[in-house]
Amino acid sequence: QVQLVESGGGLVQAGGSLRLSCAASGRTFRSYSMGWFRQAPGKEREFVSSILWKDALTYYSDSVKGRFTISRDNVKNTMVLQMNNLKPEDTAVYYCAASQYGQLRGPFDYWGQGTQVTVSS
Repeated sequence: QVQLVESGGGLVQAGGSLRLSCAASGRTFRSYSMGWFRQAPGKEREFVSSILWKDALTYYSDSVKGRFTISRDNVKNTMVLQMNNLKPEDTAVYYCAASQYGQLRGPFDYWGQGTQVTVSS
């Protein structure tokens, strides 16, 4: 079992920055991958970024590439999404996810409850 808890969401003005964290507990494997998804009202859930836990290989969607940075801390079992130059279209509920298959694009098996990010402008 893997439990994921997101934190760090909030309100920020366009152009600002925000850092999301995902704390993982329970059994994990070095072969796992983890990632971030987001879902805005009226839109489908979309992939944001992911990372291979063991090798720290990363992947980003085109919409966030160059603005967001994903990272992980092996000893703390924590994944971080640093979001810079935020835009109003980044407003969404952000979800942490984990995959036992260790693939950058999933499938993802475990999900957090989500944290709200609102960008005003």
